Amino acid sequence: MKTSNEIACRTLYGKEKLVPIERLVLRPSAYGIVLHQDKILLVRMQHTGHFALPGGGIHTGERIEDGLRREVREETGIEVRVERFAAFTEDFFYYDPLEEAFHGLLFFYICHPLSFDLAGDGRVQDGEVEKPAWIDVESLESRHFHSHGGLILAILDSYGLA
Repeated sequence: MKTSNEIACRTLYGKEKLVPIERLVLRPSAYGIVLHQDKILLVRMQHTGHFALPGGGIHTGERIEDGLRREVREETGIEVRVERFAAFTEDFFYYDPLEEAFHGLLFFYICHPLSFDLAGDGRVQDGEVEKPAWIDVESLESRHFHSHGGLILAILDSYGLA
């Protein structure tokens, strides 16, 4: 039973876990919607095998767009130009392997690729994602994404990209 000092968090495996509010870590993050020739750049989550956008946590003192470029480079090996802000959402997420809970502030940006040589798994500089790939936008459904698939597809649709 939920108490007033707990919040329901989505777990890595799609379950719900009640977490004391004082355990939440505020985590701003940015994600790139990188498109090229009717394909979107995605990575796979190692723990679940589902797709995710490249991106992640922004360091204290780091500008959001700089952090996004860094995250895309670490996870995919390519450089991007951040073109425009697309959407914002909040997320309450429990990361099972480390037993950590986050209040995520998620910023989504449309990006343009400046390079195309994707990193192989041995070169991906992130312990949570693997296999960066260009995926046909038309083949995607919300259920293919680790999280926020409906929002990602809605962004693509609103910009006429899907």
